[in-house]
Amino acid sequence: MAKKKRRTPKKKEEEDYEFVPPEFDEKEFLVNDIYATKVLGVTVVLAIILGAFAYFLHQLVDVLAGYLLLLASLGTLNTILQLLRVDTASVENKTLIGNYLTFLFLFLATWIIALNPPFGPV
Repeated sequence: MAKKKRRTPKKKEEEDYEFVPPEFDEKEFLVNDIYATKVLGVTVVLAIILGAFAYFLHQLVDVLAGYLLLLASLGTLNTILQLLRVDTASVENKTLIGNYLTFLFLFLATWIIALNPPFGPV
């Protein structure tokens, strides 16, 4: 019987691999981060104002008016920010999602705190 030749792959000469990190523009990163923080600040102020307005709608009309204001403001938050001359196109999508969630919870927190004493009716 013939002997089977054992095929061993030829070892390629190990190439010297050196990791080269991509270029990082620190100035652009800082400018984008500062702008995203400013957009968050505008969103926070807007949530507090609209939450207080929802409290007054709740007292004057009905609780459904406050909920409608919440849904309408969440649906048109991007448009409201553009009317306030805030460029949301330069902010990352995950940051905008965080802004939407912050708006939602701060709106609800302002509304609920306004409904309870010592701020609301006793």
